[in-house]
Amino acid sequence: MIYTVTFNPAIDYVVRMDKPLDPGMTNRSVSEDCFFGGKGINVSTILKNLDIENTALGFAAGFTGEAIVESVINKGIIADFIMLTEGISRINVKIKSDEETEINAQGPSISQDALDELLYKLDKLTAGDVLILAGSIPSSLPSNVYEIILERLQGRDIMFVVDATKDLLMNVLKYHPFLIKPNNHELGEMFGKVLTTDDELFEHAKKLQEMGARNVLISMAGDGSMLITEDGDRYRVGVPKGTVKNSVGAGDSMVAGFVAGYMKTKDYKVALNMGTAAGSATAFSDDLATGDYIKSIYETLK
Repeated sequence: MIYTVTFNPAIDYVVRMDKPLDPGMTNRSVSEDCFFGGKGINVSTILKNLDIENTALGFAAGFTGEAIVESVINKGIIADFIMLTEGISRINVKIKSDEETEINAQGPSISQDALDELLYKLDKLTAGDVLILAGSIPSSLPSNVYEIILERLQGRDIMFVVDATKDLLMNVLKYHPFLIKPNNHELGEMFGKVLTTDDELFEHAKKLQEMGARNVLISMAGDGSMLITEDGDRYRVGVPKGTVKNSVGAGDSMVAGFVAGYMKTKDYKVALNMGTAAGSATAFSDDLATGDYIKSIYETLK
């Protein structure tokens, strides 16, 4: 079974306007949408869209948390969230006019008891399971919570996938994650450099492997993606043609597509192409991509 963890899920309230935002005045929208997610939930959604059963774990609170969990269940994903007794899950406001303005909420406080309950659930994972950790850590949790989880599950033949940045990622490399997915800018930031060529990206991805990572997937937005495998192979793929509508969830979709492709075939080239197709399909969609759309783009990459 594949498990995802979303520490701080959210409802994204997207407001579209046909004129620039006027601060201090009453502004009127032309349309609104609500999207239920968080990085782990986004990964779970794409996995399910690609016919991969999975379980979404995490924390939720209040009426917003109940709505988020209900949306996960309605997508056909197994939901195993811990309901917090205080606070509400986040509502993030995204205002789209000539520019995009975001107000991201803080989210509820997560107690030590709630964290212990999550760790107990994770203790039930067994050999062959996949655990995907994605996103930042809420301020109420220990900053090393990723390390706490991976240390606890070491030696049990569980595949770890980590989509995080900077120290949060660097500090878990010693646990030999199966896959990490920095983008090209994040990879450079880890080493205090600006990386501009494929060879530079490859060189620094190899350094992450020397520190413990097994496979390094580098996303490069409009320049495509690169995979450096634990076998020493280097794969490069460009971006399919399409109109970018939405960047939210594209990276999560790439992770999900890669994992789906690998779990079905154990072929890294297939995994890279499926990850690229999933990330691109979401970027070309108003919401997370459908399975059919991902598969249609994948066929063009083959």
